[in-house]
Amino acid sequence: MRLLCDEMLSGFARWLRAAGYDTASQSPQDSDRVLVARAVAEDRVILTRDRQIAEHRAAAGRVLVLHGDSLDGWAAQAAGELGIDWLYRPFSRCLVCNVGVLPAPAHLHHRVPPGSGSPITWCPCCDRLYWPGSHVRRMSATLERWRSEEWQR
Repeated sequence: MRLLCDEMLSGFARWLRAAGYDTASQSPQDSDRVLVARAVAEDRVILTRDRQIAEHRAAAGRVLVLHGDSLDGWAAQAAGELGIDWLYRPFSRCLVCNVGVLPAPAHLHHRVPPGSGSPITWCPCCDRLYWPGSHVRRMSATLERWRSEEWQR
């Protein structure tokens, strides 16, 4: 499943990428019409809080309007309506540019704090490095909570 979050859900897009989903984000200058055209061209489901986007004829069947104001609520709705598995392929994509990460080449390991652990992964597009630090532990705990059966009821 390929997803496209509108500008209001750019933070939620990062969480979907953290779960391993190919999730693009709307550019701030793009209109709703451009957003819908991109979703059609790239075969993506649009996630939005803007009900007007769902009214575009070309968007029929490819829009999920998220309700409420919390990440927790959006996560539950996405899991329930799209079948999002919050532990699908955790931390396999760059959180910023959405490209699949690769094992970091050894010559880049010096850029990571000593004792950071492994695996160290690298985004070949934006050159960011990722390692299992405290941020990953916190995000993993949230993804696990969102996936739990108690959460989805």
